Amino acid sequence: MAKRIPLIAGNWKMYKTQKEAKEFIEKIAPLLEKSDISVYLAPPYTAIYAAAATAKGSHIVIGAQNMNAEKEGAFTGEVSADMLKDAGAGFVLIGHSERRQLFHETDLVINEKIKSALNSKLVPVLCIGETQEERDKNQMEAVLTRQLEEALRGLSSEELKKIIIAYEPVWAIGTGLTATPEIAEDAHRFCRELLAKRFDQDVAQTILILYGGSVKPETIEKLIKMENIDGALIGGASLQPETFAQIVNHVTKLRKEGHL
Repeated sequence: MAKRIPLIAGNWKMYKTQKEAKEFIEKIAPLLEKSDISVYLAPPYTAIYAAAATAKGSHIVIGAQNMNAEKEGAFTGEVSADMLKDAGAGFVLIGHSERRQLFHETDLVINEKIKSALNSKLVPVLCIGETQEERDKNQMEAVLTRQLEEALRGLSSEELKKIIIAYEPVWAIGTGLTATPEIAEDAHRFCRELLAKRFDQDVAQTILILYGGSVKPETIEKLIKMENIDGALIGGASLQPETFAQIVNHVTKLRKEGHL
């Protein structure tokens, strides 16, 4: 089977205006070395259109950080998948730990969002991961099993092929802590084995599983070299074009050298 092509994604969270997003992309585009590696950026809603227009012609894909599962309706302050698509989004983050913890999103809601995103031809990036308390209680596998099974309930193998998974241990997001490559690989391997059991081996080997959690230029190499880690979902380090480009280019170099 062919090697999975790495993907590096940036989640800007609640940072950057339209002007700042435009300036970021104008700065980073010439810094990125040519490669087949996918580069995703998720700006806030208000900057999606400006970012997508600026990124046009590059290999940077612009997406969103969240969405509502409903197509339309009386949902003040919410944004639908079709609206995101219309603004220029190509993917959407779903189930990020901050959405789960701060906004109390359930696995059922996340499942509905994934189905809605697929119906609108947006690539869902499903975020999963355990808290420090859950890890301390040796519940990592139970948590990941529940999150994956509930989020992917009712989906076919063909639909699953269109989804990207991001494993983000909650204890490593924004804390400066990074799971060791071995810890991250163990979780990624578990997820892939679970997908093979619930769906099929082909899908499990095809799907991209990214790692997220305080990824930096100095930590990406050991992570990305792991067999089941296919890229990264990056928060803080994606806010500076030079730093984010350094991460992407490092992965590009490793791939060109035949390490990935």
